Amino acid sequence: MIAFNIPPKIGTELAYIEQAIASDKLCGDGYFSKKCEAWIESNCNTTKALLTPSCTAALELAAILIDIKSGDEVIMPSYTFVSTANAFALRGAKIVFIDVRPDTMNMDESLIEAAITPNTRAIVPVHYAGVACEMDTILTIAKKYKLWVIEDAAQGVMSTYKSKALGAIGHIGCFSFHETKNYSSGGEGGAILINDPKLVERAEIIREKGTNRSQFLHGLVDKYTWQDIGSSFLPSELQAAYLYAQLEAANTINDFRLSIWERYYSKLSQKLKPLQLPHVPESVEHNAHMFYIKLSSEQERSDFISYMKRYEIITPFHYIPLHTSPAGRQLGVFPGNDIHTTQDSSKLVRLPIYYGMPVKAQEHVIECVLEFFS
Repeated sequence: MIAFNIPPKIGTELAYIEQAIASDKLCGDGYFSKKCEAWIESNCNTTKALLTPSCTAALELAAILIDIKSGDEVIMPSYTFVSTANAFALRGAKIVFIDVRPDTMNMDESLIEAAITPNTRAIVPVHYAGVACEMDTILTIAKKYKLWVIEDAAQGVMSTYKSKALGAIGHIGCFSFHETKNYSSGGEGGAILINDPKLVERAEIIREKGTNRSQFLHGLVDKYTWQDIGSSFLPSELQAAYLYAQLEAANTINDFRLSIWERYYSKLSQKLKPLQLPHVPESVEHNAHMFYIKLSSEQERSDFISYMKRYEIITPFHYIPLHTSPAGRQLGVFPGNDIHTTQDSSKLVRLPIYYGMPVKAQEHVIECVLEFFS
């Protein structure tokens, strides 16, 4: 059986976890948390990185940090994971969904301005498959209307847009280190990137349950007290230890995944049309988070999944558009036309790709895909 995903393992994870246990500091913000945060700050050129228990938690922290309230509106694509919307809906915001571009499956930046109302507070670009949204246009619109830009870069670690790291371009960025991502913290995991220095102090307070504990630990105050609303956004030091092993090998993992992606593209592009394969704009360097194919219809996709399963290859589809879900209809609106979101998402299927995937398995996947289309 060729699995769709196997969480990456480098080999130093256990030793680092044992080191964290021996430190007798397990609740977070210890040695490995600081190492991970320093790695993110250095490699992404962000003002401040803070580890979180998940990307979901990072998004929820971001929504609190920019003071999202009942009646506010937040613009995002419908084709994303539920956490993108939940984070802002939990604060009382109305979610405004817009259509995606069929080439990248990212939000169509040309539709953002028409979706803005006097209640709009933020734009949330989601970098699908680790391929950047058109950030220059998004930032220009945000500046014009004085809106926050919160990057959902859950899939974007090690990807760039015009040489800038995803997650470090908007006011705030959010990473995922879930086991399905390129780098894992041993299950769940995430980080928030604070790119506006004015937000750093409050972000640390919100993350520490609304207290100024961080200032206390740095010797800036003699005791810590409740300062603001907040929650428990601090991950375990064991998660950080596992993650740091992965980040130390980030380039090795990235290069390996890119080699699979490029092998898929090279072999499949000889048979399939360009519109059926992932598109990476010239201004973007991606991280090979995902390789997908678009079939001609939902029925053909079902046939493809069944065909590949017969050869013991797991090829799942992806998100169901949020605006079509019960919660999406209740908590959001889709003011424009749904031209591509539902149609293209119903045809998309993902191929196996993971660190350590044997070349023999890669070639078997390619062979079966080509046989299906023959």
